[in-house]
Formats: sequence, structure tokens, C-alpha cells
Amino acid sequence: MGLCGNNALHTPSYTPTGAEVAVFRTSKGEIRARLDAEGAPIHVANFCELASAGFYDGLKFHRYVPGFVIQGGCPTTRAMSCEDVAAGRPGPDGMPGTGGPGYSIRQEFSTNPRNSHDDGALAMARSQDPDSAGSQFYFCLGPQHALDLGYTVFGQTIAGLDVISRLRAGDVIESVRIEQA
Repeated sequence: MGLCGNNALHTPSYTPTGAEVAVFRTSKGEIRARLDAEGAPIHVANFCELASAGFYDGLKFHRYVPGFVIQGGCPTTRAMSCEDVAAGRPGPDGMPGTGGPGYSIRQEFSTNPRNSHDDGALAMARSQDPDSAGSQFYFCLGPQHALDLGYTVFGQTIAGLDVISRLRAGDVIESVRIEQA
């Protein structure tokens, strides 16, 4: 799930309410994911802060592994064409999948009682360091329970599984907005 980590662990200032739903507008349609503020409060707060700041708007999904995951959230894809991202070419800001927000957050997979990579689970990518997640996320394309002990799940798709199944590398994340359910 490669990405570049950073030594500065970030503590988000946003306080999750427990009612957050992330609404992803993509070039293939809309996805809604209920966020798990109780099980992964740091990840939910971080994701909400980034989404509210427009961090994800215009990024592309950069990694697609059939039957495994579709991954996005890398800022190096912002200035790249969809075709270049899909082909895995380097962009002006680096290779797709190597960027982040400039900080990392603490892992919560070891403390989240619902850390289950079910079909449509929303989780954070990281490098080899367990505390290296930042902005890159992925949706599971089917159950991926081998990831349960190493990656933090912070949400579950409640609408748009059909959209997730159609996403590919190069598809655009038009926006991510946070609603209160």
C-alpha cells in the first residue's frame, strides 16, 4: 500500500461526532461511506479535516488491483492527466502513490474493535511504518481480512458499491464532502 511516510505524527483538531458520512463524487458516480469515529477517531478526524479543506478534490485514483482494492488520495496525481496516472507514469510532483499531506497519523488497527476489511470497507494506506498513514485511502473490492491486522479501517460503504466496482486507476475524485447523518 506504498506511500511516503513522515516522522511528524499529527493529532487532528477536528472532534468527530460519530454521525459522519463521507460523500465521494467520482467520475464514475457517487459513493457514501459511514465513518467509524468510535473505532478510529484519529483517522476519521484526519479524513474529515482533509476533505473539508478540499484536499481530495481533483485527485485521481492511482492504484487498482482487481478483486483487491482501489486506492486514491495521493496529491501527486492532482496535476497529472488521467491517462498518465492510469499508465503509472511520473508526474510533475512525483510518482502516483508516493505523496501525502506532509504528516502521518497514529495507527488504530490494533485498537479498533471493528477493524474488518469487508467488501466496501474504507481504510487508510500506509508504508511499512504502522504510523505512516496520511491521506491515501482505499476501498476493498471484496473481503480482504488479511489486512485486518495491519491497516486501519475507518469507514464502510453504505451506498455506491456498484460505483466502487467500476473505478479504475486514472478515475477522478471530483470531491469528498462530510455530511452528518
